[in-house]
Amino acid sequence: MRVWMALAALAWAGWLAPLPAARAADMPVYTLTFKADGTFEPARLEVPAGRFKIVLVNESSEAVEFESLPLRKEKVLGPGVTSFVVLTLSRPGEYPFFDDFHPQVKGTLVVLPKP
Repeated sequence: MRVWMALAALAWAGWLAPLPAARAADMPVYTLTFKADGTFEPARLEVPAGRFKIVLVNESSEAVEFESLPLRKEKVLGPGVTSFVVLTLSRPGEYPFFDDFHPQVKGTLVVLPKP
């Protein structure tokens, strides 16, 4: 009985284990910067379809909020803060985003077909 419980515990632990670091390392990473002059850099970010990470950098002296209604993503960053969002997009197209605290600051995420 103890052997069975030990095997069950090992199986359960394996099921709960995090994904291998190699998988995370394979994910493409892109950077989107909120500039002090009130713009995004780049204003047009092109990425291939699939799973990827966007590192968000706030170089301004004010709080900003990355928001995209079609992507259903938002992230608030204080002044000087760096954070990220992970997206999985299989459909090529253009997805607008903006700074919700400064709505005139806009950009576009362009998802390209897989090569």
